[in-house]
Amino acid sequence: MPTENPLPLPEVARLGRTVLDRVGAVVVGMREPLELALAALLAGGHVLFEDAPGLGKTLAARSLAAALGLDFRRLQCTPDLLPADITGSFVYLPNRQEFQFRPGPVFTGLFLADEINRTSPKTQSALLEAMAEGQVTVEGTSFPLPRPFHVVATANPIEYEGTYALPEAQLDRFLVRLSVGYPDRDGETQVLRNRVARRQEATSVEAIVDPTTLAAMQRAVESVFVEDDVLAYCVDLATATRRQTRVQVGASPRGSQGLLLVARALAVLDGREFVTPEDVKRCAVPVLAHRLTLTPQAWAAGTDPATVVAQALAEVPGPPAVGRRVPA
Repeated sequence: MPTENPLPLPEVARLGRTVLDRVGAVVVGMREPLELALAALLAGGHVLFEDAPGLGKTLAARSLAAALGLDFRRLQCTPDLLPADITGSFVYLPNRQEFQFRPGPVFTGLFLADEINRTSPKTQSALLEAMAEGQVTVEGTSFPLPRPFHVVATANPIEYEGTYALPEAQLDRFLVRLSVGYPDRDGETQVLRNRVARRQEATSVEAIVDPTTLAAMQRAVESVFVEDDVLAYCVDLATATRRQTRVQVGASPRGSQGLLLVARALAVLDGREFVTPEDVKRCAVPVLAHRLTLTPQAWAAGTDPATVVAQALAEVPGPPAVGRRVPA
């Protein structure tokens, strides 16, 4: 596999569909969230799964890591977790009479922060530098993380006892926030059927790609063509969230950039070399909703940020049939 050059986009689409098929055979009834999660990873971003316990969020993260060939580390977040439990720390070695850095679990290809909102905001913030810059700094010394590096976090709804609200800066670092939802009757029956067939609790997904190939796939996504009208549509949607009376702080320019990044990856997974307005609409709620800060009145009234984004989608006219021309 190439180490420097991007893969051809049709090959990226084929590998992406294979990953989704293999993971979907284990994680039943989650095709849409899995596709959006894979798109976020292909775009180089991080993923937050937020929903009730027992819906397969951890299994989805573990299965994606396995299919993408990434080294995987899982950390169960608890109220007494310290930042050093994530990043690592310097340890004194008496025999050498010196301090040596011992890396924490964040030094991996895919880091799963399980139930991230059960640990304190201070500890959650230990991930900020890692997610934004691909490195951690401990006592003034910076240590680079492996490449590719991704964070997949799971969170329970804030109404559950013993959870903390994620800081706005932390939420903004996640490219998408996804809700899994309960499976339908057929899907839940298939979960039971799969459990009976494998005769054990553990599940396994074979690697479809390796980290080098994943990096080449990510470089390929950067070549997807986007017309100016689609770029302007991303900006207009983010701007519309800032004008909503129910919103105290709307989506930042990182939000409009997130729309672009995920839309390009979705286009590739759909077998296209260009982005359409439909790609942007499809990822608008997962990319923008968690970046909004509602007014106290809207929060007290139980307003869902997803409805604010839906209103923006209804109000902002999409461009006409664009994205059909790919420059030579």
